[in-house]
Amino acid sequence: MDTLPSLFVSHGSPMIALEPRAAGAFLQRLGPAVTAAFGRPKAVLVASAHSLTREPVLLAAARHEAVYDFGGFDPRLYTLRYDAPGAPELALRVEGLLHAAGLPAHRVDEGGLDHGIWTPLRYLLPDADLPVLPLAWPPDWTPARLFALGAALAPLAAEGVLIVGSGSITHNLRRVFAGGRMNVDQPATPESTAFRDWFAARAEAGDWDALFDYRAQAPHAVLMHPTDEHLLSFFVAAGAGGRVPARRIHQSFEYGDLGMDAYAFGPQAAVLPVIG
Repeated sequence: MDTLPSLFVSHGSPMIALEPRAAGAFLQRLGPAVTAAFGRPKAVLVASAHSLTREPVLLAAARHEAVYDFGGFDPRLYTLRYDAPGAPELALRVEGLLHAAGLPAHRVDEGGLDHGIWTPLRYLLPDADLPVLPLAWPPDWTPARLFALGAALAPLAAEGVLIVGSGSITHNLRRVFAGGRMNVDQPATPESTAFRDWFAARAEAGDWDALFDYRAQAPHAVLMHPTDEHLLSFFVAAGAGGRVPARRIHQSFEYGDLGMDAYAFGPQAAVLPVIG
């Protein structure tokens, strides 16, 4: 198996599990593309925008189930399952890597996959047969420090572990829901487009210093991310790929403002196709 690229995927809202649209269709094609190019991963490590802790925590249970960590959405979501094996041995390996890098790490024998994990994995890895290791992370760490967290995970990519950051490239649900603008097919707003285009240009140029300072430099950054946990998981995945240019492998949007872009990181990122 070649060294795997790491990935950032946008899950948007829990409704992606019922309404895959362009982003879900992309994820359905991405899983086979990864396997065709690199072989079947041995496990997947996911840093989700919805598993947040004061210091990095590895959920090392032997078995996971879907966690329904949301409210006010379609009741059918609560009938969906994603029961996947855990990765306790991988958790030990990751704990060692983080400690070796001088980073705090905690390992707990608890499980559960928040919706930022199970909703994209239902498309990316639909058989739910690969071991999954959730990595909870601190949302008050800077992008540069989260990049360093991801960099400590880099050796895993050569060991068959697929590293995934799950969030949303833009995520202001209050703006999406305001004023009754609940049209999923609404054209992209100028603010969302400007932010996503700036982010893609800087990522594909490998301008990591600008990306670390995105909140000050990117157009409409605070508007697109009133709180930035949905974007910060991008930096964990990016760090695992190193300080090389990233590759945007998917771009789409919903409700005008909700960006669903995805990125691949690392020297092997160029092997993956751009889908959608």
